Formats: sequence, C-alpha cells, structure tokens
Amino acid sequence: MEELSNKQFLYDLPDERIARFPLAVRDQSKLLVYQGGKISHERFYALAEWVPPHSYLVFNNTKVIPARLLFSRATGAVIELFLLNPVPADRSMSEAMQDTATTVWQCMIGNRKRWKDDEVLQMQIPAGDRTIVLSAAREHKEDSLIRFSWQPAEESFAHVIQLAGQMPLPPYLKRDATRADDDTYQTVYSKEEGAVAAPTAGLHFTDRVFADLAEKNIGHDFLTLHVGAGTFQPIKTDNVREHQMHVEQVVYTRQNVEHFIAHAGHLLPVGTTSMRSLESLYWMGVKLIRQDTDPFRLDQHYAYSVPEPERPAPVQALGAVLTYMDKAHKEQVIAHTGIYIMPGYRFMMCRGIITNFHQPNSTLILLVAALLGEGWRTVYDEALANDYRFLSYGDSSLLLP
Repeated sequence: MEELSNKQFLYDLPDERIARFPLAVRDQSKLLVYQGGKISHERFYALAEWVPPHSYLVFNNTKVIPARLLFSRATGAVIELFLLNPVPADRSMSEAMQDTATTVWQCMIGNRKRWKDDEVLQMQIPAGDRTIVLSAAREHKEDSLIRFSWQPAEESFAHVIQLAGQMPLPPYLKRDATRADDDTYQTVYSKEEGAVAAPTAGLHFTDRVFADLAEKNIGHDFLTLHVGAGTFQPIKTDNVREHQMHVEQVVYTRQNVEHFIAHAGHLLPVGTTSMRSLESLYWMGVKLIRQDTDPFRLDQHYAYSVPEPERPAPVQALGAVLTYMDKAHKEQVIAHTGIYIMPGYRFMMCRGIITNFHQPNSTLILLVAALLGEGWRTVYDEALANDYRFLSYGDSSLLLP
C-alpha cells in the first residue's frame, strides 16, 4: 500500500476551541450533519430528525473507572498508579472488577523513581463507619505489574477504587477531575465497568433524545468495548501505516450478533469505539470462515490482508460468529481488537457515524478520513469556522458519506 504521511492529517486546533468542561445540558451541544457532501448545523436534541430511516444505532456501554490512584509515601512524594488492564490481559474486565482481597493490574506509574522496589504503598480510605486499607506492591517491575490487596478483604475491587480513585480525564484537558466529572464523564447508559476513557460520542445522549429516536422507530443495541489509554496516543511515525495500534477488549453478546444480522446495511455506530467494534466483528467472522487461528483476536493488519474477492457478505461473516457461539454454547464472546481503520479501508458494517471532533494527527482522524475521504477536512474547517467545541467534552457530528 502507498505511504500515508501524517502531515495529511494535521489541522490547526486553537487551544481555546478545546472544551475544558461539559455543557450544563448534554443534548444542547451543537450537531454538524454531513450528508453526501452537504453540511447542516443543528443541535443534538434534533438528532432524530437527521438519522436516516431504518437506521439501527449501536452504542458502547462501557463505564469509566476511577483509574488514577494516588499513594503518598512517608517522605511526602506521591506515586500515581494508573490502571490499564487486569492480568492476564485477556481476562474479562467485568470479572476483574469483582475481585476480592487481591488483584493484579498492569499500570502506568507516575513518579516511578521515587518508589523503592521492595516498598509497599498504602492508603487509608474512609468508607462510612470503617476504613479500607489499600496496599500496592510491585509484582513484576519490567512489565509494571502491580498487586493490589486490601482489608476488609470481602470488598470488591470496583468498590475500593470507587472510593479511592480519581476519574481519568484526558490529558489535553489540562485540569484535575472534579466530583462533577464523576457524572458528566459517563454516558447516561454506562453499565460495564472497565474503561479508562469515556466513549465520548455518547455523552450527548439524554432520555429525551432516546425517546425521540424511539418515536421515529430507530432501534438500538449496546455492546461493550473497554476504552484504553492508547486512544490518546498520537501518531509519531512519518508514515501513519507504521503506527503501532493499541488493542482493546470488546464483549459481544448473542443478542448483539442477532440484531446486527437483522439490521445489516443500516448499522450506525455511536462513536469510534462502536465503529471499531462493529468492523472488528466482521473480520472475526471472516477469520472463522477461513479457519484462521485465534479468531477473536484481531491485529491491525488483518483487514488489509484479505483480497476483496474473498471477503464474504457481512451476514455470512456474522452468521459464522453465531454458529461458533451455538457450537460452543456461549452467550457472549470476549474478544480483543487492534483494528486500524485508515484511508484505504473498506467499511463492511457501518453506514456512517455519530462522533465528536478529534485531535489532529490521531488515529481517530484517520478513521473519519477513511469514511469521508478528503471530506473530513471540509467537516473540520466548517466546525472551526462555526465555533464548534472540540474533543471529549465538545460538540458532535453525524457523518453520512
């Protein structure tokens, strides 16, 4: 494939256009509608008027965990442990959150040099009429594996970090999290704990928007992709094809697969994580059909390795997933995707996307460029010219090529 320069995906984003805080009412955000090259400016509460008839929306119901844990040493130094994923990495995130007594996670470690190898960090956490004592010890230094343990041991890890941790706001917001962020940095439908970043396209949805969609007979379903810290990793290679894509855990239920088959051709993802999940599911079905190894682990190259004439229809690929689940007597599959959607990618599942405005030189911009071609620049120029708010707490767009 020809080289793609990262300079092609840069644009000037003035700092004042980054939304540092959310709007008071979620669905009051602006909505840029791009439909077949034409642009309209709306408010998000009018979304149902613009979603094409028969569309089927797909949401990511992951829930952001308070992933930042700050431990104070006796010297006064503060060590930050940022939760990335449980160990082993393919372990169910939901299961890991229910651990009691002890658990092991891979972490990013802030102020690492101030933490002695054999030192056990501790913090005391007020919990009503008692105190929880949380300890952290190095399990494997090179891999940054940390063993957490706590008393009382019967408490779940989810409950412990809910009391002890801080919301992991994106670094570009350049501010500390507040208690208000505990609510506003979650979607109203967040359910499955495990993300360290919000699926921000969903932050605009309210009960009113869902009711309006239902009135228009626009159906929807929820899958779960646990958003990882890699989503903020900028592209540093001159040729974007050489970027190392991050891998994230995604859970598909039997209901998901059945619904996606029933609405093939009409799937409209809410957010880049939902789009990546839908497209990944297609390729996992292809791997099953081709009897490739490890069908539910998708690397960043696979989607570009199968010649177009050998690609089955989406219904066939999804049917293979359903057949696998039937034979294995599974109601859900836990998968891992490193899919890398960039210009040259052919979409197999998605007809468009509802998404926020993303950082320059990011893999998310590449995804939008893959969908719209050079139209992505038109969209971003128009948003900048019309005072749209950018990034996680910013405004929204409905992009229909």
